[in-house]
Amino acid sequence: MRVRAGLACSILGLALTACTPPAPVPVAAFELNCAQGFDAIRAAILARPGLTPAPDAPGEPYEILNEESGRASYILTRPEAPAHPAVFIQTATRRDGERVMEHEGCAFGDAAEYDQLLAYWESLAAAR
Repeated sequence: MRVRAGLACSILGLALTACTPPAPVPVAAFELNCAQGFDAIRAAILARPGLTPAPDAPGEPYEILNEESGRASYILTRPEAPAHPAVFIQTATRRDGERVMEHEGCAFGDAAEYDQLLAYWESLAAAR
């Protein structure tokens, strides 16, 4: 009788395990390498699993993709953006117990326009 009870518990355990969805596979942080160029970086970002495009905002010349984890957002300029071509990554991190956004990016066009773009996105992050 004990063998049957043990077997029944094992089968029940397997059945419950089979119903549990698999844990998502963690995605490594994106390593930005400006030497690759805008098109290659954009292609690598678009190929990453678990990205959700942000809704298009009328008049905003950016393509924004967010990681499902909320860890990072990718901002890619469109041709009509003054800083185009440019890309940067906005990463959520904790500093001194507070959530802050860090930015890193690559300017392939006008450097002054890129600096203005980065300042704009940093001001948006600071306002949150």
